Amino acid sequence: MEFWCGGHVALSLVLVGFLVLCQLEGSLGLRFVIDREECFSHDAKYMGDTIHVSFVVIKVDSTWHYTEDGVDLVIKGPGGEQIHDIRGKTSEKYEFVVQKQGVHQFCFTNKSPYHETVDFDVHAAHFTYYDQHAKDEHFTPLLEQIQKLEEALYNIQFEQHWLEAETDRQAIVNEGMSRRATHKALIESAALIGASCLQVFLLKRLFERKLGSSRV
Repeated sequence: MEFWCGGHVALSLVLVGFLVLCQLEGSLGLRFVIDREECFSHDAKYMGDTIHVSFVVIKVDSTWHYTEDGVDLVIKGPGGEQIHDIRGKTSEKYEFVVQKQGVHQFCFTNKSPYHETVDFDVHAAHFTYYDQHAKDEHFTPLLEQIQKLEEALYNIQFEQHWLEAETDRQAIVNEGMSRRATHKALIESAALIGASCLQVFLLKRLFERKLGSSRV
């Protein structure tokens, strides 16, 4: 009888863990180019869920100009009420608890004169197995462990996406700075060569005039 109970608990643990992995919702991760304003929506179906939001301005479509102006983000609830706003950021993370189920709006505004590429991620999950299993002395410790596992997986997935976007941004920034430094060095070299040629030409004319006046 004890063996059967132990096997039953172990099997339940596997099934519950499988349910956790199946019910983890993927990120709404996307990259888009913004000119002036872009809005996206996410349907929050359950009150009390925590919505994680992150964005990173990957690059600015300008060869010679580097800007840290960033973008604005306004989050609105299903009734149009403003939940939070972020101003002039190139990278930011935010989370909030759903107070009213329904479609939430995420609107970006670009105030710079250049197109910007933005990586945007909305991450949410809802777990229903707590209501589907009896919470007796056998299942309660297991459910507590599963909850810790679920939170760890959830946070890792969200942070990984944000770090990847930050890494891409830094690589593009470094590449742009290197390109601008190369162009600057080439322009300075050309200017130096031009100034040297001008000096040689002027000195040559000066010597020719002195030589001509000495012969006279």
